[in-house]
Amino acid sequence: MLYDLLGGMAGEIPAFNVFRYITFRTGGATLTALLISFLFGPRIIALLKSRQRRGQPIREDGPQSHIVQKQGTPTMGGFLILVGLVPSVLLWADLSNKYVWIVLLVTLGFGAVGFADDYLKVSKISPKGVPGRVKLFFEFVIAIAAMWALVLVANEPLQTALTVPFFKSVLLQLGGFFFVFGALVIVGSSNAVNLTDGLDGLAIVPVMIAAASLGLIVYLVGNAVFADYLQVHFVPGTGELAIICGALIGAGLGFLWYNAPPAMVFMGDTGSLALGATLGTVAVAAKHELVLAIIGGLFVLEAVSVIVQVASFKLTGKRVFRMAPLHHHFEQKGWAEPTIVVRFWIISVVLAMAGLATLKLR
Repeated sequence: MLYDLLGGMAGEIPAFNVFRYITFRTGGATLTALLISFLFGPRIIALLKSRQRRGQPIREDGPQSHIVQKQGTPTMGGFLILVGLVPSVLLWADLSNKYVWIVLLVTLGFGAVGFADDYLKVSKISPKGVPGRVKLFFEFVIAIAAMWALVLVANEPLQTALTVPFFKSVLLQLGGFFFVFGALVIVGSSNAVNLTDGLDGLAIVPVMIAAASLGLIVYLVGNAVFADYLQVHFVPGTGELAIICGALIGAGLGFLWYNAPPAMVFMGDTGSLALGATLGTVAVAAKHELVLAIIGGLFVLEAVSVIVQVASFKLTGKRVFRMAPLHHHFEQKGWAEPTIVVRFWIISVVLAMAGLATLKLR
């Protein structure tokens, strides 16, 4: 905005030219979100602690070590992430870009659903918050609205099309089913991150890794020159979403400062649902939904472990894992919490590299 307001004067001052570049503004958003998190983190955590009598309620059927070690730790730390992310995006992103507003509103919408769930848990001092069906209803309402907006913004022939990794010219036209498919990606990504958020630092680092990968992807597919060179589909306007990814990384780093073991605050559904939905919406906007399944493969594994566990128990009465999600299975096997967290981070890095490789393998 400053560059546009200065008009011709900005062109005469070389320093102002940097505000035109997505790369510079992405870095600015990252640093701004990180700074906000550091400045307001202690106050927000103190506020959450004063309002939550016993912190986040711990499930009785969960690992017994959690009842002793994590009891009393406040939740809703996702609010700290959103406080860092949203102002940074508003400051550094091009607010005339419709993709920015769609992703930002989805983030806030899912954050509100998560906040309601966290609030009920801490107010009733119970691990049961908003009923699952109610949460899914509101999540799908937000996701379907986002899909409608994304289709309106996109250009033909990409509006309702699904791109396939490794193939430079394959477009699967899904028609009306694309709304359902995209909504499933957004809601699925949101809840997969939510299931992963079970150990100190476990979810936020893979989220940042995925955000960094998607940030690079949207920057490339939103640039006609790079998209042509890589032979990926050019999606005008999506490059601006790199600012959101950068702000997410900055806010995530700030949150990790307080969430590192032993955690001073938990992310809660306020953060996990919002961040997962952000990743899903960015991937749908950039037409890289299938690549998200690779980059966010850790989240997929966690979600699948729960599905397999529930299905196996209902059909056969037997459990495949000692406990689900997957990270609890390794806890029950005797792995130390830091060991699980770091090894899952390593898996996230490897999967992100595999997902980025699809950009060149055409």
